[in-house]
Amino acid sequence: MIESLLPPSVVTVEAFADLPGETPYPGEEDLVARAVESRRCEFVTARRCAREALGHLGYAPAPIRPGPKREPLWPAGVVGSITHCSGYRAAAVARDTALASLGIDAEPHGALPDGVGEAVTVAGEPELLRRLSDADPSTHWGRLLFSAKESVYKAWYPVTGRWLGFEDAELSIDPVSRSFTARLLVDGTRTDGGPPLTALHGRFLVADSLIVTAVALLLPDVPRPRQPEQISPAGTVQQPR
Repeated sequence: MIESLLPPSVVTVEAFADLPGETPYPGEEDLVARAVESRRCEFVTARRCAREALGHLGYAPAPIRPGPKREPLWPAGVVGSITHCSGYRAAAVARDTALASLGIDAEPHGALPDGVGEAVTVAGEPELLRRLSDADPSTHWGRLLFSAKESVYKAWYPVTGRWLGFEDAELSIDPVSRSFTARLLVDGTRTDGGPPLTALHGRFLVADSLIVTAVALLLPDVPRPRQPEQISPAGTVQQPR
């Protein structure tokens, strides 16, 4: 499912159910010692997916500990991302010689809880969501925007080391190509020596009662593929840069 959103250099593993009675991997027990059962199960399965994906890159199984912002700490030479929601767990990894960073997110395909939409949108995005909903009311575009910004943050943090709030990115969405662009509204200076980030580009999929989004940040010396025209919050068509 999620592999269709990412370059061939990315290894993905996903699961739609948990293994009954599966216990946390040694060295990760404390991370879910106080978690409710549902949270423990999704954590255990998602971490298993991550270890399986790392195995395809030749890495031996090992605990995946969290960093200061609860991000997964990957082995040296690896970039990756993990996501889990009701009915879905996934991990995506790649060598850092192939990509600069990765971000994936999955959400149930349903309306956002009351009040959340206002908290995660910036000026112009509510109008964008209304236009998208008028054209395709079968898609919960607010939830898709939420998921896309989650993927954007997961790709942003490893190369900047800084927080990125929902208010710090403005989304454009192309429903035809199932792609999105996040225009960054804050300083995009990077810690990895790459050029400052001004935008991040991703793709999305709506299927099986899920919304799945992904962002793959190319290495600085790899030209970015030409992007399709996208609908901006102002209603104009944005030409690719």
